[in-house]
Amino acid sequence: MRHSLRQLIPSDVFDYVQLTSALNGYANIRGKIGRLIASGEIIRIKKGFYTFPDYLRRAPLNSCMIANMLYGPSYVSCDYALSFYNIIPERVELITSLTLGRPRQFNTPVGNYLYYQHHGMDYSIGIEPYDVNGYGFLIASREKAIYDKALIDKRFTGQEIETYLLDDLRMEEESLQNLNKSVLQELMNAARGKMIPLVKFLLEQ
Repeated sequence: MRHSLRQLIPSDVFDYVQLTSALNGYANIRGKIGRLIASGEIIRIKKGFYTFPDYLRRAPLNSCMIANMLYGPSYVSCDYALSFYNIIPERVELITSLTLGRPRQFNTPVGNYLYYQHHGMDYSIGIEPYDVNGYGFLIASREKAIYDKALIDKRFTGQEIETYLLDDLRMEEESLQNLNKSVLQELMNAARGKMIPLVKFLLEQ
């Protein structure tokens, strides 16, 4: 069944509707799905959301795409985006996102996903569509990833900005140069409180 199921479902990540459509020849579809999960022939990421095991996937799973699909509206940002752009030296395993919904965390067989809640005029600024190996997803721009990290980080007070960025977050000084001034200006127009001095500092780099 696993190879014919692979042929019936073209995508590596699929939902309950796609799965039940591929299994419509079975009298007890729920029972069949349970057996497929138990045998490891499909992997349940969360309720109604599945993938194939490594050896049946057509490409490596894209964590950013899964983050967008798991919970939305959302976009990848903060630590994971900073690592994605090599702004911070650490490799980040936890996939971090911002969302308009309630904060959530999903621990799945294909990664752990954390969603920070944020409402504000600045939410939609600096979100970029990105494509890796045919997987499309939304991720913060370099400027917005820095902004979002400072926004949700309780350590950041709006003071000693250079120390916070270079010492606390261990950013390379070069990563703060050649930022997109138009995105930063949009953020400046929407920024409030502690975020205003941060954006002003970034604009001056």
